[in-house]
Amino acid sequence: MKPVEIKPGIYWVGGIDWDLRNFHGYLTQRGSTYNAYLIIDEKPVLVDTVKHYLCEEMLSRIRQVIDPARIDFLVSNHVEMDHSGSISRILELAPQAKVISSPQGEKGLRRHFTADWDFQVVGSGDEVKIGQRTLKFLLTPMVHWPDSMATYIPEEKLLLPNDAFGQHIATAERFDDEVGWDIAYEEAAKYYANIVLPYGEQVKKALDAVSGLDIDMVAPSHGLIWRSYLSKILDAYYRWAANEAEQRAVIVYDTMWGSTEKIAQSLCQALEAAGLPVTMKSLKTNHISAVMADVLRAKLILIGSPTLNNGMLPSMGAFLTYLKGLRPKTRIGFAFGSYGWGGQAVGEIEKVMRELNWRIPLSGVNLQWVPEERELDGVREKGEELANILKQG
Repeated sequence: MKPVEIKPGIYWVGGIDWDLRNFHGYLTQRGSTYNAYLIIDEKPVLVDTVKHYLCEEMLSRIRQVIDPARIDFLVSNHVEMDHSGSISRILELAPQAKVISSPQGEKGLRRHFTADWDFQVVGSGDEVKIGQRTLKFLLTPMVHWPDSMATYIPEEKLLLPNDAFGQHIATAERFDDEVGWDIAYEEAAKYYANIVLPYGEQVKKALDAVSGLDIDMVAPSHGLIWRSYLSKILDAYYRWAANEAEQRAVIVYDTMWGSTEKIAQSLCQALEAAGLPVTMKSLKTNHISAVMADVLRAKLILIGSPTLNNGMLPSMGAFLTYLKGLRPKTRIGFAFGSYGWGGQAVGEIEKVMRELNWRIPLSGVNLQWVPEERELDGVREKGEELANILKQG
């Protein structure tokens, strides 16, 4: 339970959630961290806290650096309880501490905790001098809550952006280069796809504001601290915020008796034969949050389900509900499925694609009973057409 000095006099004092496997519907196979940062200066500052059940772990780290009673400011960059869950306990130990938050943050904290704390409300560009260092604040509304903000310390070239640039990963290592780019990128992409994706326009504004700052380290409130791969993750965020996808496809499907799976496999064969990278994701074996990481990358999204009770399979209904909430843009969509009677699933899938304003260049494939080989030949022809459309942009 040791603190980690990330800059001279600035310490990571967060908590590691080794056993977390589900974060409000997002599967977190690698666990997570809740990162809090202690700044030692004339006026000691704690930036963010941890989930309530990791409070004592955080305090054990703080106590190795300073008596928590000496904390003068508690910065709440975001109200959500994985970051605000231990504020009450900190203020019990340091009742003189001011709580610094955005205007929406103050409203949220007052409403959630029904406590009359000593607030100092800040806006973008506001500064608080704590001694040799300055805290500068940048409001980042809807990245990913209305109250979100970032704290910048110019003397240290350090940005503390809360949920932006985060990843759900529990490790003994604190920095990106200690784990490696591949894993750090994988978890950052999955995090963006499942949490930040709907807020691309707001992310663009935040990135534009951050671009004017001198930064050599970004310390988010989940996961690894960026120091060696900072330019790479910034480039990735610019692409994701612009909804820039790659010339690749993902096929997301579920199947009842195997017919829809045969269609999915035939589409995959055609796309691969055309030289396109393709990922196949069966909802029987892949969690919807894992699928979203592929949706983030792929320009062409093929979605298939058999018809069940005049609709689609429940697993597909859950995925499409999740997809609508995350709202990936500028995609090419294609629906497919099979049926014994009725055959409504394909139309329902296309309806969701239209709601997302996706381009649907070809009518979907909807085959009755078990597909014959001649029918699968037709499916492969559709796959070839889709490959050509994707290559043409």
